[in-house]
Amino acid sequence: MAHPDFERPDARLMEQVREVAKCYSASCVFADVQQRGGVMHSSMKPIFRGKVVGPAVTVKLSPGDLQDPLLALHVAKAGDVVVIDAGGETETSVFGGLMGSLFKNGGVHGAIIDGACRDIDELRDIDFLLFSKAITARGTHTMFSGRKSDVQVNVPVTCGGVVVNPGDVIVADEIGVTVVPSANLEKVLAAARDQAEREEATRQRIKQGRTFEQLLEEFGRI
Repeated sequence: MAHPDFERPDARLMEQVREVAKCYSASCVFADVQQRGGVMHSSMKPIFRGKVVGPAVTVKLSPGDLQDPLLALHVAKAGDVVVIDAGGETETSVFGGLMGSLFKNGGVHGAIIDGACRDIDELRDIDFLLFSKAITARGTHTMFSGRKSDVQVNVPVTCGGVVVNPGDVIVADEIGVTVVPSANLEKVLAAARDQAEREEATRQRIKQGRTFEQLLEEFGRI
């Protein structure tokens, strides 16, 4: 069952999020200002270095009967991030290179999978960034069986131990994956901007030779 659309964050607000997320360790910054919350399990890793920022299109698959998340192609828009709840299954891939090309053609920024992927050589060559728990050669059954009825799109999912709702914002980099609930986005963005600017100012002071004590006196923390 697919829900055709959801309310995405304002485009201008998303531009600001992407601008702030150009900082070092963006996933850390957006996690810190949420009291270290919204962070997916450390097993969620990128298949190559990069950064993905955008509103979540969610996909829920059926544990034990995994299928391809192709239905999300009907609702994903440019700038989105596909977040797939595959039940943490690490021995069956639900996302590969051809699928990555289809999503990239639609302007999707990347995908986050609580499960496994494959074809990472092709995904790397087309520059479509995936985060997943595992990589495996085994694929799903749908190319032969045609069974697709129990894939749910744009429903609440759990990915990497974090509940993700459609429209929540993903900030993912080589360090980790952080989720920002859409209802809190403006507040979190303002705090993340402040922290990123403070950290950059601290870097500059360190380059100037400031001591640990001087940094604490000026910024209150390191």
